[in-house]
Amino acid sequence: MIKTKQIQQSYLTIIHLFSVTLLALSLSACEQQQQTDYEPRFSDQARQDKTVYIFSIHPLHNPTRLFEVYQPLIDYLETHLLSTRFKLEASRNYAAYDEKLFSGKFHFSLPNPYQTVMAAERGYQVFGKMGDDDNFRGIILVRKDSGIQQVSDLKNQAVSYPAPTALAATMLPQWYLYSHGLNILEDIENRYVGSQESSIMNVYLKQTLAGATWPPPWRAFAKERPEVAQALEIKWQTQPLPNNGLVVRKDVPQALVDAVGSLLFQLHTHETGRQILATMELSRFEAANYATYQPVREFLKKFEQQVRPIRE
Repeated sequence: MIKTKQIQQSYLTIIHLFSVTLLALSLSACEQQQQTDYEPRFSDQARQDKTVYIFSIHPLHNPTRLFEVYQPLIDYLETHLLSTRFKLEASRNYAAYDEKLFSGKFHFSLPNPYQTVMAAERGYQVFGKMGDDDNFRGIILVRKDSGIQQVSDLKNQAVSYPAPTALAATMLPQWYLYSHGLNILEDIENRYVGSQESSIMNVYLKQTLAGATWPPPWRAFAKERPEVAQALEIKWQTQPLPNNGLVVRKDVPQALVDAVGSLLFQLHTHETGRQILATMELSRFEAANYATYQPVREFLKKFEQQVRPIRE
């Protein structure tokens, strides 16, 4: 009898412990479910309440590198404009970027000066630009062991560039070669290889005898790939033009344009901003307008008349 009672008590104890365990697991699952459901809903709702503006950058770098360089700038804008979201958009090449820009897809954009001029004729307003105009020049690289001494040595050889519409890295170098005696369409083979990095690597790998780029991507490349850069040298450089522009679609509220401009034009005045600019190889952004790019319009006209059509 005693044994029977002990067995019953043990059985009841096991049932009790099992029930408590199930209850604890149930409460834990409910708590986790509440946390899982609550946090995303809060985040999503907060994001949905904000107006989203697409901020694009022309193909200064490959898309991965471009996000590394420019996402901190987008994060900075969102931090200071709490009711606004910015989506950074990269393009796989110049042609894809041009198509989206000229069709009005972007709200804000950082195009090269050629694209800035074209965008101003297609529903965009110029409101600023990169500073450091002396940086906006073309440079022509060769291997140190190439034996190239003068421009005429490139005759009947291949030269690499990022894209036909890259102003600093293509058009200015082609103008330099033209003004030093080469017929761009007949005397050399022009290879448009898609990016600044590709143009540089084509020279290093001896796919082309010379390659064009411009100072900021060259400096960034030299830091990341010093073993490659050491094999190359800047053989020639061009005269500068006004640097890359900041444009905004004309239907964007002027109050937002002013707020974005104010944040960008003051980046160089504080440590956080200087760190963002340093990644871009830039000292500052500055205010600008359509008239700022008159030298670019004059150059483009001269280039098309004497060198080649810009869009081949």
